[in-house]
Amino acid sequence: MAWIQSGFHLSERRACGLLRFSRSGARYVSHKDPQVALRLRLKELAAARVRFGFQRLTILLRREGWNVNVKRVYRIYKEEGLMVRTKLRKKIARRRPVVVAFPTGPNQRWSMDFVHDRLEDGRKFRILTVVNQFTRECVALKAKPRLQGSDVAEALDQAIRERGNPTSITVDNGSEFAGKVMDAWSDLHKVQLAFIRPGKPTENAYIESFNGRLREEFLNVELFRSMAEVTGKLAAWRQDFNHRRPHSSIGYLTPLEFAARNRQGPSPSLKVDRLGAGSVKGENALDPAGPQPLLLRCEGEGPSSDGLLREGIL
Repeated sequence: MAWIQSGFHLSERRACGLLRFSRSGARYVSHKDPQVALRLRLKELAAARVRFGFQRLTILLRREGWNVNVKRVYRIYKEEGLMVRTKLRKKIARRRPVVVAFPTGPNQRWSMDFVHDRLEDGRKFRILTVVNQFTRECVALKAKPRLQGSDVAEALDQAIRERGNPTSITVDNGSEFAGKVMDAWSDLHKVQLAFIRPGKPTENAYIESFNGRLREEFLNVELFRSMAEVTGKLAAWRQDFNHRRPHSSIGYLTPLEFAARNRQGPSPSLKVDRLGAGSVKGENALDPAGPQPLLLRCEGEGPSSDGLLREGIL
C-alpha cells in the first residue's frame, strides 16, 4: 500500500478505495510473538546438524522441552533459510524391484560394507560399516588405511561379544567378504553370509542408506589429520547415532529406544507415524506375505547362479 501511495501520489483513502481494501487492514501491525529464543535454538541445532531436516530438528526440540508442533518449526525453518539442499535425481525407467524379507527380530540380520575417505594430507583410508537391519543400530565402525578379511573378522568378533551372533549378514561380492578368511569365520560362528547379486547394491539397501547418512552427516563435515582422530570421532558419532539421532523408518525413535522396546516381548512389526513415537501393530504388519527369499529374479531375467542366495549351494 505504501508503494502505491508513493508511486502514484495517492492518498491512503484513494488508494484503499481503488483496491477495495479497508483502511484498518492497511494500517494493521502484527503483534505476534517473534519467538526469538526458539529461532536461536533452531539455528544452533541446524548448525550442529547440518544434514537434518525440519522433522528431525522438531524431534530434538521436543526432547529439550520445547512445546512446538512441526508446522511452526517448518515456518521458522523456511524464514531463517535453513533448508537442506538436495541433489535432484534423474528419473529413469526401472524394472520391478527385488523382494527382500523384512527382518522380524533385533539380532536376526546384519548388513556390512565399506566407505572410503581421505585424511587432510591426502592419504586414503577405509571404514567398515555394520548395521542391524531391524533396529537400525550401528553395530560396528572400524577405520584403517587397509582393511582385509582378517580385519573384518576381528571387528565382527568384537560385535558378537557385545551383542551375540546374528542369523545372517548381507554383503556384496568383495574379496574381503568372499575370501577364505570370512568363509572360515562364518563356518566357525554358524553365521550365514548372504551375498547380493553383482552390480545390485540396492539389494543391500540398509547399509547403503546408512553409508549415505555417514557420508552426509559425518565425513563431509569433518576434517581428519590422523587415523587416531578418525577412530575417536567415529566412536563419538556412532554413540550419537545409536543414542540420540531420531530415525524416520522406526517412528523417529533412536535405534537404542526401538531395540529396547522390541527386547521386551515378541518382535512385532512397526507402523511408522509421521512424527510420533511409532505405534506397534500385529505381526507381519509390514510383511503380510510372511518370510520371503532374500533374493528373487527380476521380471524378464533368465535364471542365473548370480541371482541365487549363497547358502552353501554355490
